[in-house]
Amino acid sequence: MSVVEHVREMASAGLHSNVRLLSGLLLTMSGNNPELFSPSQKYQLLVYHADSLFHDKEYRNAVSKYTMALQQKKALSKTSKVRPSAGNAASTPQSQCLPSEIEVKYKMAECYTMLKQDKDAIAILDGIPSRQRTPKINMMLANLYKKAGQERSSVTSYKEVLRQCPLALDAILGLLSLSVKGAEVASMTINVIQSIPNLDWLSVWIKAYAFVHTGDNTRAINTICSLEKKSLLRDNVDLLGSLADLYFRAGDNKNSILKFEQAQMLDPYLIKGMDVYGYLLAREGRLEDVENLGCRLFNISDQHAEPWVVSGGAALRNMGRVQEAIIHFREAIRLAPCRLDCYEGLIECYLASNSIREAMVMANNVYKTLGANAQTLTLLATVCLEDPVTQEKAKTLLDKALTQRPDYIKAVVKKAELLSREQKYEDGIALLRNALANQSDCVLHRILGDFLVAVNEYQEAMDQYSIALSLDPNDQKSLEGMQKMEKEESPTDATQEEDVDDMEGSGEEGDLEGSDSEAAQWADQEQWFGMQ
Repeated sequence: MSVVEHVREMASAGLHSNVRLLSGLLLTMSGNNPELFSPSQKYQLLVYHADSLFHDKEYRNAVSKYTMALQQKKALSKTSKVRPSAGNAASTPQSQCLPSEIEVKYKMAECYTMLKQDKDAIAILDGIPSRQRTPKINMMLANLYKKAGQERSSVTSYKEVLRQCPLALDAILGLLSLSVKGAEVASMTINVIQSIPNLDWLSVWIKAYAFVHTGDNTRAINTICSLEKKSLLRDNVDLLGSLADLYFRAGDNKNSILKFEQAQMLDPYLIKGMDVYGYLLAREGRLEDVENLGCRLFNISDQHAEPWVVSGGAALRNMGRVQEAIIHFREAIRLAPCRLDCYEGLIECYLASNSIREAMVMANNVYKTLGANAQTLTLLATVCLEDPVTQEKAKTLLDKALTQRPDYIKAVVKKAELLSREQKYEDGIALLRNALANQSDCVLHRILGDFLVAVNEYQEAMDQYSIALSLDPNDQKSLEGMQKMEKEESPTDATQEEDVDDMEGSGEEGDLEGSDSEAAQWADQEQWFGMQ
């Protein structure tokens, strides 16, 4: 057994630190004496050494060694073409054990993605002929294309994954997220569903997540509930997590918390979705529970964004610890650079500490990095609203966001805030009614109540506050609005009460505080606005 074969065996055994030391020494020997190892042996040593560097997360160094390995392989291929093979060629078994060139390119692409060099990753994988692409290569390409906004290429790659592996559920979700019809996706799995017993649920599963990605929360919830109630899929953590997220999107915080808690009980090490759960706990004022959740998540893993988001959010809401929250959100962004909620948390911290300039720089970076979508437009507009000089820019950004997504709640709330400043209450009412036509949200109902008070529509305002509190009984601002309305009286009611007092001769003065018009009393809208 040659020394290179010993390196190969250690690599197969997962002895990466040992491979790194020995292969490094052997490569130095080869550099000092080029005749010491054959071209194929040099290629193997470079690949095994690069693999050990990859395992140690030294990605730039690994890319360098993988590149050298591919150059060596190219030279080896030219040599083998020039030299005719002998009758008893020893090169055949040797070539059979050479590391795959395709696998080397895949590892290079992995390094590039870890280094956030997605264009380089796409370039290296694009260089692999279509027929030679394995399912994992197509899956990585699909995800990279999707991230780069190349939707058609992404769809093609996801479909290729399903052609090779028809039960690749994440590829199915990828297609649904790119607006491929659920029926078309289901047709790609029909053969395997019919040929394997106990897979009849898969078509319903695809239907459920098709509803998720089209934003039909109600039908998505009903379909997933029907799946979750089936005996074979009862208590599935992924389905419970999806239900929790859908209830959250639908504004049903009570059921969302319930489903998150059920999922946690089934899987104490669950991380996915726990940032949303922490947000809901914070909204209920359960800050101690949020702190405990953050600590528990850090004990599970600090390599995911969720622990940092939960802890950052808790620190911010405790106030006095904004700098700590900033550190946590920055780490969350490092771990998950495409998660918009991490940027939102960081910008919220900057605004809370009056660091408007830093918030603006970050919002502009997000806008340029993630593209002009409803979320990034609204985030940038949120910062622009903090500076009187950029109010018009905020208005333009919000209009663009609402053109893209008329039902995007955060954009609606910020546009309503702007209309309130301009005292355009009728426009605000029209905006909010339109947004509430196909969804029900506590904040939107509450703000609509505020606007209705400003135009003296007291009874409907009371109705809107009641709806808001039915959706979130802990919404303090809705409760304050209702309580203030109960204390305040309309002029008609005040006159009637005064007449009664005169008749009874009580001599007591009616409660006529607020002699100003009701619209003026409610004009100061600052106390009524702000995202929860």
